[in-house]
Amino acid sequence: MSHDPDCIFCKIIKGEIPCFKLYEDERTLSFMDINPVNPGHALIIPKFHTPNFFEIPLDWLADTMTTTQKIARAVQKTLEPHGLNILQANGPGAAQSVFHLHMHVVPRGEDDGVTMNWGIRPGNMDEIGALSERIRANIA
Repeated sequence: MSHDPDCIFCKIIKGEIPCFKLYEDERTLSFMDINPVNPGHALIIPKFHTPNFFEIPLDWLADTMTTTQKIARAVQKTLEPHGLNILQANGPGAAQSVFHLHMHVVPRGEDDGVTMNWGIRPGNMDEIGALSERIRANIA
C-alpha cells in the first residue's frame, strides 16, 4: 500500500494521529470529522494514498464506496436526520482540503443553514445537449 509521510490521513491510518474510529477493514477506514458540518459528520478513506477521485484504482474505489454506504446507513439509523449528503471534494476548486481521497457523510437537518445545496434552475436545452455530446466523446 502506498502512503505519503506528510499526509494527515496516512498518519491516521498508521496510528500516528488519533481519530474517533467508526469502522475499519483491510482496505478502508472511517472516522468522525473533527471539524463537522453537523453532528455525525463522518469520513471514509481508502488505506491507499491516492490524492483524488481520478487517480484511485477502481478496486479501491469500490471498497471505499461500499464502506461509505455502510457508514451512511449507520449514521441514518443512529441520528435519523432529515437527509444525508454523501460527497467528495475533488481539487482546490471544490474545496478539497486534504489531498487523500475521502468521502464525507454529512447528516442534514431541516433548515440547518448548511449552504452546500443549490437551487433548481432550468438550463438551456441546446447548450446542455451540445455539452453532453462533447462529454460523451471523452468517455473512455
